[in-house]
Amino acid sequence: MLFAALLFPAGFAGWAVGHYTSLGGKSSATVEHTVTIGSTSTPATTSAPTTTSGGTTTSGGTTKSSGGGGSAAAGQAVFSANGCGSCHTFKPANSTGTIGPDLDKAPAADAKADNNMELAAFIKESIENPDAYIAKGYTKGIMPATFGKSLSGKQLNDLVAFIVSGSSQS
Repeated sequence: MLFAALLFPAGFAGWAVGHYTSLGGKSSATVEHTVTIGSTSTPATTSAPTTTSGGTTTSGGTTKSSGGGGSAAAGQAVFSANGCGSCHTFKPANSTGTIGPDLDKAPAADAKADNNMELAAFIKESIENPDAYIAKGYTKGIMPATFGKSLSGKQLNDLVAFIVSGSSQS
């Protein structure tokens, strides 16, 4: 069982190193990656958001987001357990990865660039189908396409809620 628990992080590290070294000699600081997330189960609206807290609400100690009803607190555990911080900078997770986009800023800007897509839907699509939208300076295939299948629906919604809760939406 310990072997299985260590196999995933080792495999992910190997994958990340392989992809990092395949950047064609570019410094990782000069490479930008964008993650695109799919739609939520609720239809998107064209009206302006009515909250100013980044789409999050707190009820009974549980932080929720428009990320399909997920829990941002549970999403932080999903982020950590799946090695997201090894590729992404994200202040709420204390991560400083530089292979993928900076999740503090990139999702909101890229959602706007991708036909003004709703942020939670954009983030979800970026996890489920990372090649659906490729940001300037990034190439297809950098982000593993397996997370949409390996994460349960609850884990995916929790992860989306966590990223939405910490992303700059300006």
